[in-house]
Amino acid sequence: MTDHNSDIVTILLSGRIDSTNAPQTEKMIQEKLSGHEGSAVVLDASSLEYISSAGLRIILRIKKAHPDLTLTGVSSEVYEILDMTGFTEMMTVEKAYRVVSIEGCEEIGRGANGTIYRIDKDNVVKVYNNADALADIQHEREVAKLALILGIPTAISYDVVKVGNSYGSVFELLNARSFSKILASEPDKLDWCVDEFVKMLKKIHSTLVPSGKLPDMKEKALSWARFTKEYLPAEAGAKLLSLVEAVPHDDHMIHGDYHTKNLELQGDEVLIIDMDTLSVGHPVFELGSMFNSFGGYSEWDHNVILKFQGFDLATGQAFWHKALSAYLETSCQAKIREVEDKARVIGYTRMIRRSIRRHGLETEDGRAEIELWKSHLLSILEHVDTLTFSLNELEIEATTDNLSEVQTFVNERLDALDCSPKAQMQIELAVEEVFINIASYAYLPGKGNATVRVEVTENPVSVTITFIDRGVPYDPLAKDDPDVTASAENRAIGGLGVFMVKKTMDDVAYEYRDGQNILTLKKNL
Repeated sequence: MTDHNSDIVTILLSGRIDSTNAPQTEKMIQEKLSGHEGSAVVLDASSLEYISSAGLRIILRIKKAHPDLTLTGVSSEVYEILDMTGFTEMMTVEKAYRVVSIEGCEEIGRGANGTIYRIDKDNVVKVYNNADALADIQHEREVAKLALILGIPTAISYDVVKVGNSYGSVFELLNARSFSKILASEPDKLDWCVDEFVKMLKKIHSTLVPSGKLPDMKEKALSWARFTKEYLPAEAGAKLLSLVEAVPHDDHMIHGDYHTKNLELQGDEVLIIDMDTLSVGHPVFELGSMFNSFGGYSEWDHNVILKFQGFDLATGQAFWHKALSAYLETSCQAKIREVEDKARVIGYTRMIRRSIRRHGLETEDGRAEIELWKSHLLSILEHVDTLTFSLNELEIEATTDNLSEVQTFVNERLDALDCSPKAQMQIELAVEEVFINIASYAYLPGKGNATVRVEVTENPVSVTITFIDRGVPYDPLAKDDPDVTASAENRAIGGLGVFMVKKTMDDVAYEYRDGQNILTLKKNL
C-alpha cells in the first residue's frame, strides 16, 4: 500500500524481508517511488515481522536516494536489529507503541498537560492532552532524569504507550497513594502531610539547576501579566506588569504545578510526579500556583477543589495556610499574609488569563468568576510593592496596630539565639520605638509600608535589625539628645525614644538611599 501526501510518500512493509524476497521487495518499493525523486519517504513497519541484512541494504539504498527517510511503527524485535546496526542513529526510527486502555481506571492526578491514571497496582500512565505528544513526553522524561540526578525523588517513565488518540508515559508506582487521597480519607494526618509536603518543597527550591537546563518560569508569568493587563484599569495593569518584570532571575528549581495530587507516598518514600512543568524561578511563582490549587480556583465554585483534589475547600485552605506557615518558618500572621498576597497576585493573574482564553467572558458564571478574581487582584495591587520576599524580612503596613506583629516576627528570629532577658528587653524596646516612629510620622497624612529585616551573625553573635520605609526623608540620629539631667519642669515631653535606642544598641546607623529611609540597629549578644 502506498499513500501519497503532497511531498511525503508512505509505503507499508509487511511480513518478512529476507534474502529470499529482498529483490522482489526492493523492486516493488522502487516502482512506488518512481516519479517521487527527492520526496520524503515513510516506511510504515507496523506489519513488518522480520528483517535480515538483505532488507537493511534496501533501506540503506532508499536512505541514500531519499535523505528524509522515516521508519514508523517498528516492533521492539525489529527495532533491536535496527539499533544494533546503527540505523537508529542515521535516520528517524519510531517504535510501535503498546496500546493501553484507561476505561474504568482511577484518576490519581491531573495537570495542565495531562491526566494520570492507575492502570494496575504497580503502574500508572500519564495521558497527555496533546494528541501529538511525543515531543512533550520526551521533554518530561529528560527533565525528570535531570531532577533525579539533582537529588529530587521522582518516578521515571519506562515506557511510551498509545492511549486512544493520544500518547502516554508509564511509570512504576507500587501501591502508591497521593497526598490528596490521604487527606481525604485520613484527615488526622493533615499535619504529617504538611510536614512532608513542605520538606519536599524546600528540597526542590534549594536545588540549583545548571544554567539553561530548564525553562524560566518568569517568562511564562510575564505572558500571563501582559495578557491580564489588558483587562485591568491602566494604572493597575501597568503596576502588575512592572511587579512581575522586577522579579529577579533565579536558577533554583520550581515544580510549577505543586499540589497534593502530585505528591505520592510509596511505602515510606515520598515521590514528586508530573514533572513536565519543571522550571527555574523565584518561589513566588510556585506559591501562586499552589494558592490556586488549594483555594483560588474554588473561590467562586466551592465544589471545584472537591472534584479536583478529593477534599473540601475548608481542608484545602487549612492545608495551604499551615504549609505556608511551615515554609516561611513563622507563625507571624502578618508575614504569612504578606507572602500570601504576593502569591495571590500571581495566582489571580494566571486564573483570569486562563478563564478568558477558555471563553469565560461568554457565560454568566464565567464573567462573575473573573470579576471576583479581578476585584481581589485590584485590592492587593493597592498595597503590594514587590513580589519578592525573604524569610528574614517582614513587609507590613506601617500602622501602630501592627506593632505586635512586628514584635512577634523579630522575637521568632531571636528564639534560636542564646539571648539574655536583658538583651531581649532592649531589642523589644528599640523595635517598638523605631516602628512606632515610622507608623506615626513617615507617611502623614497617608499610609505606607515598612520593611523589617532581621539578620544574625556569628563570631561574635550579634543581631542586626534594619527598618526601611519610603516615607519623607528623616534622619532620627541628627536630632540632639535630650538633657536627661534636667528637672521635670525644664524637660520637654517626648524625644526619649531615639535616645533610648542609641543607648541600648551597640550601633545605630541611618542613610537615605534610592528614595528610602534605612535605619540599622545592631546588638551584640
